[in-house]
Order: sequence, then structure tokens, then C-alpha cells
Amino acid sequence: MPEPTYLTAEGFAKLKAELEDLKGPKRDELAARLRDAIQMGDLSENADYHKAKEDQGFLEGRIQELEYSLSNAVIINEAASKKDEVAVGSHVTIQEIGFEPEMYQLVGSRESDPRKGRISNESPIGRALLNRRVGEEVNVETPNGVTRFKILRIE
Repeated sequence: MPEPTYLTAEGFAKLKAELEDLKGPKRDELAARLRDAIQMGDLSENADYHKAKEDQGFLEGRIQELEYSLSNAVIINEAASKKDEVAVGSHVTIQEIGFEPEMYQLVGSRESDPRKGRISNESPIGRALLNRRVGEEVNVETPNGVTRFKILRIE
């Protein structure tokens, strides 16, 4: 069974727009580059042709990746997410001993951006927080060693 891709509605829309752009204008632009390169003649030493073919491989790979993600997408319904335990879509306020509280939203790996307060449900912190409740303390194995967090609030 395929692995689900957890996405917010906004993230789903962004990926869908990217896919449409790649399958439309970007693919057409690349086809024109290939036609121009082929018209130059000898393909064995044609750098433009080889670069366009390489770019085509990357474009088609990205299209396949996006189609797979979108076809296996599970849209996170933030309004319906549980408030009593951490789930994908939850906004969680945690505090490490000796530090200020921090708020994160638990999202799928495709939308993870810790600098913007979005952590993946597959990350060490995300996995440790899943299904936990307010007041619980969790130990997280990080590259800097074990870190202990207390869950202050779930929204």
C-alpha cells in the first residue's frame, strides 16, 4: 500500500499548480529547446541537445513525483484535528527545559519548514509528539543528544 502524503489544503494547491506548470508551459518550452537543438545537426557533440535531454529527464521525474504525491495525498483538516492529543495538523506548543516555549504545526514531510514553525510528522520531534497529550514530557533523540520537551498546549 502506498505511503500517504500528508498535505495542508494550501500545500496540495501549490503542488497541483506546480504540476500543471510543469506539464504545460515548462514541458512545451523544453520540447522547443529539443527541436532547436536537433535542427543544429550532429547530436553526438551537441551540448544544447544533451543539456535539454538531461533537463527533460529531471522534468519528467519531478512530474512523476508530484503525480504520486498528489494521488496519495491525505488533506490535513486543521479544523477537525484533535485538541486533546497531537496529530498531523495540530499546532503544538512545546518547551525545552531552560528555553522559551516554541509553537510548531505538525505537517507532512513535503511541507516541513522548521524555520516557519512547520515540522514533519516523520522528523524525530514530530514522531515523538504524535499521539501525546498536554502535560506529557517526551524525550527526543536529536543529533545533539537526547532532548526533553514538555507539551504545553495543543491547538
